[in-house]
Amino acid sequence: MSKVIYEGWMVRYGRRKIGRSFIHMRYFVLEPRVLAYYKKKPQDNQVPIKTLLIDGNCRVEDRGLKTHHGLMVYVLSVYNQKEKYHRITMAAFNIQEALIWKEKIQFVIDQHQESQVPNGNKYVSFEYKSGMDNGRAASSSDHESQFSAQEDEDDSNPNLLRRTTIGNGPPDSVFDWTREIDLELTNQNANNQAFSRKHWRLLQCQNGLRIFEELLEVEYLPRSCSRAMKAVGVVEATCEEIFEQVMSMDGTRFEWDCSFQYGSLVEEVDGHTAILYHRLQLDWFSTVVWPRDLCYVRYWRRNDDGSYVVLFRSREHENCGPQPGYVRAHVESGGFNISPLKPRNGRPRSQVQHLIQIDLKGWGVGYISSFQQHCLLQMLNSVAGLREWFAQTDERGAPPRIPVMVNMASASVSSKKSLKLQDSSVHHRSASLDQINTAGRNSAMLDEYSDDDEEFQIAEDEQEAYLINQANDVKKTASEEEPGDKIDLSWFVGNLRYDEREKARDCWKVSDGNNFRVRSKNFCFDKTKIPAGKHLMDLVAVDWFKDTKRMDHVARRQGCAAQVASEKGLFTVVFNLQVPGSTHYSMVFYFVTKALVPGSLLQRFVDGDDEFRNSRFKLIPSVPKGSWIVRQSVGSTPCLLGKAVDCNYIRGPKYLEVDVDIGSSTVANGVLGLVVGVITTLVVDMAFLVQANATDELPERLIGAVRVSHIELSSAIVPNLDPS
Repeated sequence: MSKVIYEGWMVRYGRRKIGRSFIHMRYFVLEPRVLAYYKKKPQDNQVPIKTLLIDGNCRVEDRGLKTHHGLMVYVLSVYNQKEKYHRITMAAFNIQEALIWKEKIQFVIDQHQESQVPNGNKYVSFEYKSGMDNGRAASSSDHESQFSAQEDEDDSNPNLLRRTTIGNGPPDSVFDWTREIDLELTNQNANNQAFSRKHWRLLQCQNGLRIFEELLEVEYLPRSCSRAMKAVGVVEATCEEIFEQVMSMDGTRFEWDCSFQYGSLVEEVDGHTAILYHRLQLDWFSTVVWPRDLCYVRYWRRNDDGSYVVLFRSREHENCGPQPGYVRAHVESGGFNISPLKPRNGRPRSQVQHLIQIDLKGWGVGYISSFQQHCLLQMLNSVAGLREWFAQTDERGAPPRIPVMVNMASASVSSKKSLKLQDSSVHHRSASLDQINTAGRNSAMLDEYSDDDEEFQIAEDEQEAYLINQANDVKKTASEEEPGDKIDLSWFVGNLRYDEREKARDCWKVSDGNNFRVRSKNFCFDKTKIPAGKHLMDLVAVDWFKDTKRMDHVARRQGCAAQVASEKGLFTVVFNLQVPGSTHYSMVFYFVTKALVPGSLLQRFVDGDDEFRNSRFKLIPSVPKGSWIVRQSVGSTPCLLGKAVDCNYIRGPKYLEVDVDIGSSTVANGVLGLVVGVITTLVVDMAFLVQANATDELPERLIGAVRVSHIELSSAIVPNLDPS
């Protein structure tokens, strides 16, 4: 047997063809080239049940939590992007064990990528030939998104679409208020950053908790909806232990959550998203005030720093209608943020933040302000309950459970009346299951494939020579990368309108590069980031397309900006952001330059192979204008798109097109899907760049950046992509 990197017992998880899930204990072994599993611990010359070759094209999918007989298992799926039907799915009852396996497998994958393209000079160019494969070049990742796993391990629910759906009712989503907390704790919160800070005031201290209230008023919410409030406290337990308690809805929750009466699972959307029913136990004049219940989406993720995020937001569900004797409250935003702290006296510690913004509905909310305040404080006190529960119990090893609810759709008169009263205020906030699922996946993408600031280790003897040549390198970079003459933008036309005005709608303009922070020349030594500055290429046009099928290789379209640039002797990089659904949408950006600088990072990206491109293609998103909850959800964390979703590269004679299939991954990857889904109310910034991983590649430079304002779905047109 070859050198073993990691081994141990794991759950063999899958779904049989009749649709029922199964789990078996198997012994998994990870070697430098192979992942295999056996029925028992392998001996010499023992043949494994199944093997998977590990190389740079492999991907580890975190499929999150799956419920099996009420117990939760944490599922991972390992597959090759070129052969998606061949995969191994494994699971653990302990999230820490699942994370160890994921890190070990990802380490092997990264080693293969680095060994194959150490300098990014392994060029594999594909020239465009008319009529070949419907006009697409035969790039190695060309057909990735057209295949999916077909064997019994594919546990996706056929009744649930995993792709983003646009236009099925009012767009909305689960929002991530924790993004704001992360930003406030970093030193990158400069004034020129493309986000706004959030402001809270300390309202009171109660039961060892600090209670904060949001200062800003939100105009689009009804008066009955409270301001966002959060409780912050310290619990002597690990993040994993607290997370499992927060996720459970069994009898133990009564021991720490005084607002909990009953909870059950309505629908399991995917490993990170579920629909739950929750009855609140509120002790405010219970003889006069009716009790409240909730139906909401719950999304969770684990961050790279070991913290956990659990997000809530109300939604309607056909199997969870209004119940007789209950008023259906509406959670605008809420959840838990569980972060690790340094141990004290040998005991683990975690900071727990619990945020809630809720409309309790009913007549009393609008007339008695103390009712809402009292109920909010009672719900936030669950943090103190967690602290006391862990301080007084040693039973921390029980796996979390969620009871599955029966169909609660009610046709009673009282239910119909309740539904009618709530319809006007709740319906405009409801969203399709796919849109909520995509938004829930959003933040996970940023954490799983975000810009890693700890990957550089520079030898001390290299620093002196590096610093001596720093000034000359900066001048050289500026002179080589920036074109001397400006391009005449009047040559190019896109169907999405260009407008520089601040309050313009359904249009685009060039976003200032200083809105984004990138790796500095000294990043290898001090991890500093700087404003990006001037772009390498000019954004000349934007197209906004729709069709009944996915739109690939749009640069072949006659008269598009890429074809016009080619006729003028210019080079174009085309980014085609594809949002699949019942109607497929594509937003296409055309970045043009006079010529690529030989040997530059951008030229190596254009002429490199797909593995190199996937390991370097980075996006920085931002929402400078829009509801604050959406801004928190999107954030401004750099994301390696090539590792998060399927990117297909088409190399033409004078252009490179990157087709970004946003709906291709089951991992939480919906940041752009969320943006498109609610884009009519937002101003969105996006910056595209090639990640710099070596000192001679720094500082990072933006390929280009764009701001799209209040885009209307109805303004998209059907393109003519006929190869003839």
